[in-house]
Amino acid sequence: MVDLTDLLTDLADESAQLDDLVAPLPAADWARPTPAPGWSIRHQVAHLAWTDHVALLAATDAAAFFATVSAAPDPARLVDHGAEQFLAPPAELLTRWRAGRTALAAALAAVPVGEKLPWYGTRMSATSMATARIMETWAHGEDVADALGVARPASDRLRHVAHLGVRTLGHGFAAHGRPAPTAPVRVELTGPGGDTWSWGPADAADRLTGPAQDFCLLVTQRRHRADLALLATGPVADEWLDVAQAFAGPPGSGREPSATPAGEHGVRT
Repeated sequence: MVDLTDLLTDLADESAQLDDLVAPLPAADWARPTPAPGWSIRHQVAHLAWTDHVALLAATDAAAFFATVSAAPDPARLVDHGAEQFLAPPAELLTRWRAGRTALAAALAAVPVGEKLPWYGTRMSATSMATARIMETWAHGEDVADALGVARPASDRLRHVAHLGVRTLGHGFAAHGRPAPTAPVRVELTGPGGDTWSWGPADAADRLTGPAQDFCLLVTQRRHRADLALLATGPVADEWLDVAQAFAGPPGSGREPSATPAGEHGVRT
């Protein structure tokens, strides 16, 4: 089992990496559009500040958390509305985001072992919440990096994102209105350091292999399967590449494939 203290350290490090990327930006660059339609860099950071805030409520005041859900003027725009609520000038937004993530880490560290926190359509432990926050921070950090035209170095923190991606296999199918598969899938990913990360029975007929970073881009819907070096063997693994979704809620729209020539990535077998 992953230690919560280690998870919170990795969450702090993931947040700091993105903070280092956006803090020096001039105000004009915060308005740069990101791959998420209608969202600038400022929206991306505001979204993280908002989700940290509602996660803090989930960890400290469940009634207040549910109140934010019931008070939403349009449930279909809950995420967009949350980001808009937290929009502010860059310096103010940075201060809010930093304070919020610090408060959330302290709250998660204090959650009693075994207690489940409310979340959108589910409940989760403090360790699962911390893992989800790492996933969200990394994914939205990718959006910011794309907007700036920079590539961030991959780290072993991706293991948390990959683990969440594997655990949510059934959720991805269900979110897209498809029955959850019963056949197991063997997942073997190559980490940034060249080591292999694996899940599932070694003798499973369905298999998914490739770079860990590509898998994380898939399950966070930051890249189309056609643009990733992931190899799916078997019908369940192949279909998974179309519906993978590590985040809660309704199915995401995903990303369109780039101009990469067909056949170079996302091989089907």
